[in-house]
Amino acid sequence: MDYTQLPLTVLKFGGSSVAGPKRMKHVAQIVKKVRDSGYRVVVVVSAMGSMTDDLLALARDFSDTNNGREMDQLLATGEQQSVALLALAIQKFGIPAQSFTALQAGIKAKGFPMEGRIYSIDPVNVEKALNDGIVAVITGFQAITDSGDVITLGRGGSDLSAVALAAALGAKSCQLLKDVSGIMSGDPRVVKNPMKIDSIGFEECMEMAVQGANVIQARSVEMAARYNIPIYVGSSFSEEEGSWVMSNPVTEGLVIKAVVHDSQIAKVVLLGVPDIPGVAARLFGSLAENGIGAEMIIQNNMRGGVNDIGFLVKKSNLETAIQVSRELCRKIEAQGVSFDTEIARVTIIGAGIANHPEIPSKMFTVLAEEGINIEMIASTALALTCIVSSDRAEDAVRALHEHFIEEASL
Repeated sequence: MDYTQLPLTVLKFGGSSVAGPKRMKHVAQIVKKVRDSGYRVVVVVSAMGSMTDDLLALARDFSDTNNGREMDQLLATGEQQSVALLALAIQKFGIPAQSFTALQAGIKAKGFPMEGRIYSIDPVNVEKALNDGIVAVITGFQAITDSGDVITLGRGGSDLSAVALAAALGAKSCQLLKDVSGIMSGDPRVVKNPMKIDSIGFEECMEMAVQGANVIQARSVEMAARYNIPIYVGSSFSEEEGSWVMSNPVTEGLVIKAVVHDSQIAKVVLLGVPDIPGVAARLFGSLAENGIGAEMIIQNNMRGGVNDIGFLVKKSNLETAIQVSRELCRKIEAQGVSFDTEIARVTIIGAGIANHPEIPSKMFTVLAEEGINIEMIASTALALTCIVSSDRAEDAVRALHEHFIEEASL
């Protein structure tokens, strides 16, 4: 058989899908079914079960310091176990399979440890295996730097590995198979009646991921949009139809697609900053040099030639963000730095928000009726976000989901 003439698909399986021998066997059966239907198959695999979290906990038992290089070396071992075991499971079904590390698959990245950014893929070894009829099983979540070190790609990085490989290999689509039935309109652990989103545009899905939805990594959606790779998100445990993420899907109905929240954020405020050119550039340049992204940047105009500059960061980056901010405050003789970890953002998302001026009023009214105070507000063409107290975030999500999605669908 000339395998080079067969279409190619990329399947990615999350950690829960390969959490033990029984589930590995089930995944191998899925791979066999797809291959038997006439495809060359690339499989990208996460670490088994909770292994990544277990390795992080193990590292904390040995050291209080966070040495990024050594953490990458450690975390990468989880996926290396998964690919070898899955390749063996697939072979048991009489299908040739071969495991590949990031180095063997030609995945290169640069950047900060534990937050690597893929910049090239040269999958010559993978292509040779595929053209010989072999299923390629590739480690997700990791890449190789120019110096030969392993670097991991951040939370959800296996999704990014799969989408990047799909683009590099010219696959028609990328299937992300997880422990969920698709992309939902709200967190099933929070809202009573979440609705599955059958199809959603790249931009809306990226906004969901950025604002706190954990189903798919934002960088993965950005990569898919750049190379126009349709993404299917579905369950590896059932044959229930999942969700498609694609360019300009044809849909109708609800303006608001989802309500998402994120409690893993903190607010940092520089107080009494002199109102002179270049301060913001110095602040956010220093944050960027430390690998810290800032969101919802707000500068309050005050009297007396000083301003307050506030922004949000991930809680995991808070300590470094405070250090950077305090150092700058000393240099420019600002009044000081304050921070707040007891906050959360709640966001409604939909491509039609900018065309419906009544939506902000409705959102603020719903929150007011629930007695929920709004600390900050931000809007884009696709999303409207409110910062609220973290202890009221889930109340806000339930109320907004009920009003904008559940009632609107009746």
